[in-house]
Amino acid sequence: MALAPKPKDFPRIRGALKFYQVASIITGTLLLLLCAEMVLKYTPIGLELQLGGPHGFLSLVPVGAVVAVNLSTAILIVHGWFYVVYLFSDFRLWSLMRWPFSRFIVIALGGVIPFLSFFLEARIAREVKSYLASREAEAANPEPVEASH
Repeated sequence: MALAPKPKDFPRIRGALKFYQVASIITGTLLLLLCAEMVLKYTPIGLELQLGGPHGFLSLVPVGAVVAVNLSTAILIVHGWFYVVYLFSDFRLWSLMRWPFSRFIVIALGGVIPFLSFFLEARIAREVKSYLASREAEAANPEPVEASH
């Protein structure tokens, strides 16, 4: 029989799920920004995003011509560090739910495959909430046990 979450952990699971949902959306958004930045920089377009400088508050400048804050690099760094937070939220939910390790790996891929974190977030939230609701309903209405002689 597979391990099941303990009823005493249900409040912690709800908190871990909320943390995972927030981290998933932020990581997915940053990943999409990173993909857009990579397309701008490493294709023949050859542009980087600059904050401030002589071209205005926010501007696209040729690669290597950034003289102010390089937002392209900032997006890369912020996504990298927030992916670590995403992995922590994934690990926390995975360990409380007592899922197999393969499930942890699939969820972790949500931070590196564009759009996957959004789909996984919705699916996992729905699954965890229905699991907790069914387990709590079972605990509230235990089935009668027949005594045998």
